[in-house]
Amino acid sequence: MKIDPSNKADLSAQIAEAIRDAIVEGRMIVDERLPSEAELADQFEVSRPTVREALKRLAAQSLIRTQRGAFGGAFVNRLSYEGAYGQHITTSTLLLSMNAVSFETACEARYALERACTPLACARRTADHLATMRAEIHRQAQPGLSDESFCASDVAFHRALVDAAGNPVLSYHLAGAVEAMQPLMNMITFTARSREVIEHLHTRIADALQAQDATAAETALHELEAYTLTLGRDVMAAHARKSAPVSSG
Repeated sequence: MKIDPSNKADLSAQIAEAIRDAIVEGRMIVDERLPSEAELADQFEVSRPTVREALKRLAAQSLIRTQRGAFGGAFVNRLSYEGAYGQHITTSTLLLSMNAVSFETACEARYALERACTPLACARRTADHLATMRAEIHRQAQPGLSDESFCASDVAFHRALVDAAGNPVLSYHLAGAVEAMQPLMNMITFTARSREVIEHLHTRIADALQAQDATAAETALHELEAYTLTLGRDVMAAHARKSAPVSSG
């Protein structure tokens, strides 16, 4: 593992990247102990605080873990799909909020990805997946449910649909679509949407999964996408009208 001292980039970032590459490429395996701080400092010809900062970067990415004691040190971590969800959702949320992604673009991506799960979800859904979806539909029908709780239930319903596909790789990639894109879309549309329409479409989706009818499920998702897009456009148009300067003439 090497770094380029002439590179103006942060040395700790270079060290972290070098170790990360070794882990990703399989040159360092799960549970392998990393060299000590002193050994890494000698290897990279940097100070121990610089190495310590690099290790903090790797730990923040869940690539390594540290243990105390006589047999302690830094070890290559086994990254699980579940453990990676949080980082993926945070990254997706930041990318959407910091890069002016349009409502239409986010909506298109989210529903296209979700529809890709539908045939598998219809074939593999379990009683637990269906029970979760039905429970969220029931929750959404409660008259005293707050907007925040309705949005959380909306996310939980679609999370169950994605998980019903029984594919952890799809669940991981769709975490960004369902748990990052959907809350942002809810923030825009919650003031205008009809809960009854959402509940009805959710019921159709759950019914289709129970009947293992992928076509019916995809049709309901298409209708939900169209409804969401219409709401978003109406809300943004109303906001534009309110923001427009009033003519004095």
